[in-house]
Amino acid sequence: MKRISEMDRKTNETDISLKLNIDGIGDYDIDTGVGFFDHMMTHISKHGLFDLDIKCKGDLEVDCHHTIEDIGIVFGKCIKEAIGDKTGIKRYGSAIIPMDETLVLCALDLSGRPYLNFDVELTTDRIGTMDTEMVEEFFRAISMNAEMNLHIKLLDGKNNHHIVEGIFKAFGNALDQATIVDSRIKGALTTKGVL
Repeated sequence: MKRISEMDRKTNETDISLKLNIDGIGDYDIDTGVGFFDHMMTHISKHGLFDLDIKCKGDLEVDCHHTIEDIGIVFGKCIKEAIGDKTGIKRYGSAIIPMDETLVLCALDLSGRPYLNFDVELTTDRIGTMDTEMVEEFFRAISMNAEMNLHIKLLDGKNNHHIVEGIFKAFGNALDQATIVDSRIKGALTTKGVL
């Protein structure tokens, strides 16, 4: 069974087309109009081994908020759709990723119960043309729409670029772990029977 999801979402603020292949090899084609965010999304793809195609035309003349949040919404929905009923997946994933002086923890559970714990302090307003406050909003949108319990914690680090890059790499790695199919798992990995 191919675990692929494609979705288009058009509003007065953004026009998004996204394709996700959970069982990919880390190929990507990403164009959101926000250069630093494009760079971060390539890390999710490469470090999660997901094939990811994203095209977005957003109201960047306003700011980057709608573009990044709406991509988080669509990406979260695609994750949920691609993993389906969660049969056989490991469900949990975690990573502690170093990025030069920075150390970032990401742990997630594809539980069906959305929750975000974002314990990261960023000290600059922007990196490139991306508002740093949008990092938390992006992962909140993913968590809510993928119905994922997601914890992101900065363990050490000062450089904002390194911190954000570490977050995106750790998320990709943890999501890869959580979506791996294990033949020993019968049905969903829960005593409830359904996730």
